[in-house]
Amino acid sequence: MDDIEIETLAEPELREPALVEGLPGVGHVGKLAVEHLLEEFDSDLVARVYSDEFPPQVGVDDDGVASLACAEFHAVDAGERDLLVLTGDHQAQSHSGHYHVTDAFLDVATSFGVDEIYALGGVPTGELVEEPDVLGAVSDADAIDALTEAGVEFREGEPAGGIVGVSGLLLGLGGRRDFSAACLMGETSGYLVDPTSAQVVLEILEAVIGFEVGYDSLEERAEEMKEVAEKIQEMQSQQQGMPTDDDLRYIG
Repeated sequence: MDDIEIETLAEPELREPALVEGLPGVGHVGKLAVEHLLEEFDSDLVARVYSDEFPPQVGVDDDGVASLACAEFHAVDAGERDLLVLTGDHQAQSHSGHYHVTDAFLDVATSFGVDEIYALGGVPTGELVEEPDVLGAVSDADAIDALTEAGVEFREGEPAGGIVGVSGLLLGLGGRRDFSAACLMGETSGYLVDPTSAQVVLEILEAVIGFEVGYDSLEERAEEMKEVAEKIQEMQSQQQGMPTDDDLRYIG
């Protein structure tokens, strides 16, 4: 196997497609968000990216069939325009691997006519957040006004430490390749899977791109996590077992 292999499964004609990325990261915010899009809209798997930078493992489905670790691109009919949704279970395991894999992702985006990118993720606060805000970063300052109008906050010095992983490199490398790229980051504790934060990020994306999606399943998951959060709050009051700020620096 080559270092990176791109498997094209279909070549649909997409209407003004925007790339929407949601790979695993803090709070699984981005991954939850894109999985919700795939559940709610009609979609087709159009490409897979394999790399020896992904962990040396296979996934096994309910029937016992194994599949090699990869990232997937899905073409999504979101109404007036299409989305090219990037998701998967892994990010690269080395610094150089993040660069090479992200370049491959941008190659796929180019092949489908994408010129606009939205990376979705979480920004850790270190504490439970009942009503999370969405922070933003962009590859081009010209995009700030429209995102601010949609409810995105641009705060001086945040996110502290920058944006790590594919979400950050889609802005850095994407900007160098003339993509218009933005990262939408929902506030999240950093130690819980956070469907509430995923929903607020999606609501911003919904306003910016112009699609409509239901949120019933995310809201149900949020209620389940609320019970977990209540237990965590009890733990916080005892100052036991909580991660330090240094543990919460990863943005994905």
